[in-house]
Amino acid sequence: MKLIACSVLLIFTLSLYLYADQGISDEEILIGMHTDISGPASMIGKQSVDGANMRFQEFNNSGGAHGRTIKFIVEDHQYTVPRAVQAANKLLRKDKVAFMLGSLGTPMNNAVLTDQLNLNVPNLFPLTAARSMFDPFHRLKFTSGSTYYDQIRTGIKYLVETNNRNAVCVLYEDTDFGQEIVDAANDQLAAMNMKLVESASAKPTDTDFTAQIKKLYNAGCDLVAMGTIVRTTILPFMKAKEINWTDVDFVTTSASYYTVVAEQPNGVMNGLYCLNSLVFPYYDTANAKEKIWWDQFRSDYDYDPNTGAIYGYIFADIVVEAIKRAGKDLTVNNLVKAMETLKDYEDPLKLSSVTFDPGKRQGSNISYFFQVQNERFEVISGPINY
Repeated sequence: MKLIACSVLLIFTLSLYLYADQGISDEEILIGMHTDISGPASMIGKQSVDGANMRFQEFNNSGGAHGRTIKFIVEDHQYTVPRAVQAANKLLRKDKVAFMLGSLGTPMNNAVLTDQLNLNVPNLFPLTAARSMFDPFHRLKFTSGSTYYDQIRTGIKYLVETNNRNAVCVLYEDTDFGQEIVDAANDQLAAMNMKLVESASAKPTDTDFTAQIKKLYNAGCDLVAMGTIVRTTILPFMKAKEINWTDVDFVTTSASYYTVVAEQPNGVMNGLYCLNSLVFPYYDTANAKEKIWWDQFRSDYDYDPNTGAIYGYIFADIVVEAIKRAGKDLTVNNLVKAMETLKDYEDPLKLSSVTFDPGKRQGSNISYFFQVQNERFEVISGPINY
């Protein structure tokens, strides 16, 4: 028995050793991302790819660090779990990336995290605000901002107290992401001695929300917490206006904080509430530094950036800073140690800052509270520090 146990331990140790520093050579660092480029969340995924690429190109064009440049490899998962598993498997085992950056989607990240971490590949700043991205603690998991859970609890509390709402309901995607919003709503209502009045679910690919909106309307909801992203936020909100359901507030999370949501024609999204961990700089009100960045992005990619591009750029910048701090002897372990030295580290646009230490993997926990007004997200409260 002891011999078998020792053999298993030896095999496990050797396999960790083999994968320990994959994707790092004297000349190059391989960084991977699985995201949505052609599916229902492509307006997020594509922009985050271009934002990250922009920062990596700046890094490479300046000579890299300690003789190394970055090769960025992206796979399209079309916002589906099976494709995410397939994409991650290619990145991890065929491309042998050293780090995973900015991968999109709660269920997609959750589906591949165990395998990825077992291969000693850090998960850096996934494009999801799920608690599972840093909790339970794992030394290879790093995330940036406030969680969906905290955001939705804040939104419900604010609207119940400020707008005198008392019939709270939930509309959510039937995924890991959606369940986080359901949990947040139930926990916040319990803390306020209230009960959830009704809930309605949808698939991420749904395009008709007639049944869900009718169900919530008939239940007498006056506040709907939304576990939805972009399209599944736009369509039900428009449906509510279509049936002239006006005595109701809808509040959503950072998963919907994208200009395409607010900018739907004829002000149809005006009134929507949303929470997010940073404020997107609109071009006509941006400062000089933000305008330079915006102009460069538009020059590089021939379209205007959205929040996804900002995220990609900021996340890539944090990784670049950690690579520089890790020094010439770059390993996964040294990168993790370098990340843990980041304290109040601001991105180049000064839109946000992060702090990590050996026991802290959530870089920031603040939110701003927005409402769509005149086809823009306008700050109505914050920053809120949880």
